Amino acid sequence: MFTNIVSWLAVLMILVSSTGMVLSRDWRWTLGLCAGQYLAAFWLVSLHWPVGLASVKLVTGWMSIATLGLTRLNQLEDVDLLESFWPHQRWFHFFLAGIIILLTAAASPVIESILPGLGLPVVVGSVLLIGMGLIHLGITSSTLRVILGLLTFLCGFEILYAAIEGSILVAGLLAMVNLGLALIGSYLLAAGDMESVDTGFDDLESGP
Repeated sequence: MFTNIVSWLAVLMILVSSTGMVLSRDWRWTLGLCAGQYLAAFWLVSLHWPVGLASVKLVTGWMSIATLGLTRLNQLEDVDLLESFWPHQRWFHFFLAGIIILLTAAASPVIESILPGLGLPVVVGSVLLIGMGLIHLGITSSTLRVILGLLTFLCGFEILYAAIEGSILVAGLLAMVNLGLALIGSYLLAAGDMESVDTGFDDLESGP
């Protein structure tokens, strides 16, 4: 009974954090909400994996967030996140999140009946993260947002996969994929910053 209550609390945390990531314009809040996602995912994964193995998911996720956060913090320019979203209205993003929530509520019982033994909280949490990750990939062109969308999508997939397969090798490979995405995102953020610096120097050299 206690485990079931905590599992639904983890699903609620995923709902709040993933929706907040879609609506947020501050990259600091977005990274913080993503950290909350990984904490909830850790609990759902631990329902089927040993705690030690499930903690790999938590540590890897937080390391990925820390890598992206440090890179973004050291950027020279503070890019306006409103320019990277289409369209800019928050109500539209809230509408998209609502659609994902309704689809999750409708599809999760069906998936749980097809794959019995997973647990409804696990299915709801994973489908919700996958859907919210797809929203990120569809409404933004920001490098940081795209990487976070991929990490969110992958996090949802890992929750569902952990309930089916408990391979240590697969857990290690998924951890490497998470860290690889974070490193690629950090490189792209740094490369974009250096490109803006080079453009600024070119403008100075071509000036009077």
